[in-house]
Amino acid sequence: MSAPHTGTAEIPGTIVSFPAGAVAEEARVLLVDRQGGETVVVLDRTPFHPVDHTWPDQPGDRGVLEGEGFRVDVVEAVMAARSVDGAFAVGVGIPVKRGAEGWTWLVGHRIGGEAPASLVPGATVRASADEGLRSALSRGHTACHLASLALDAAVADLWRKDPGADALGVADFEGRANQSSRIRPDGAVDEYRLGKSLRKAGFDTEGFAASLAEREERINARLAEWVASAAESRIETDGPTIADRRRWVCALPDGTASILCGGTHASSLAEFASIRVGLDLGDPQLLVMTTTAVPSS
Repeated sequence: MSAPHTGTAEIPGTIVSFPAGAVAEEARVLLVDRQGGETVVVLDRTPFHPVDHTWPDQPGDRGVLEGEGFRVDVVEAVMAARSVDGAFAVGVGIPVKRGAEGWTWLVGHRIGGEAPASLVPGATVRASADEGLRSALSRGHTACHLASLALDAAVADLWRKDPGADALGVADFEGRANQSSRIRPDGAVDEYRLGKSLRKAGFDTEGFAASLAEREERINARLAEWVASAAESRIETDGPTIADRRRWVCALPDGTASILCGGTHASSLAEFASIRVGLDLGDPQLLVMTTTAVPSS
């Protein structure tokens, strides 16, 4: 942590416009922090989506900041926080949980190299996220959620006990077994634990392994149906800042799904030509689901 260069004693939480799909924003510099050979810039508002240090599934946006006499690359947008006594922390260095008293949550823009002399608190900048990367990651994140819901439905008959319900009211394999999720452009890779604890929870792991190809076919058939529906996909928010809760909502043929999610998403399933998954059980204790989306032309 460090005491950053700031032009004001109070730093408000960053207002974010990425939930509405924005990729560009006029903003004012609030804070410039230099530590460990890197520079992190905080703006009063931003279209950049930051990587979440507590669940880093979707990468942070990249792009540029432009102002009077300068143009700098943003190599990654990250979560940041500032305490009432002026301590500033970034990513995994943040020492408190979200909502902790005395801390304000921010979006940090990591820039390559030193900040230009005119990039200082109070300066006006145009913040522009890489639109192509954003679109591809948004499709990847939407596809990831859809694949997880389709997976839940495809294995629902393998539960001997009630594991709780997912966003469509189906037995929640995703919530019980997922141990990691990584969003990538037009796709995702998810890993699920298939060990003793899942068997004790009532899941038939042997039956799943014996019918893996059939389960994959079920998932892909459901995904094809959902893509064909061209359903609306959107983000709902509880407020305008990075600290406010956000949800992904999609009106699927099987019902409307609503999932807490801090990422970005496609605005409609019409953005996809197809979404398919591949299931791998090379390690019988670990299911790897690879999701691949093909954007519509």
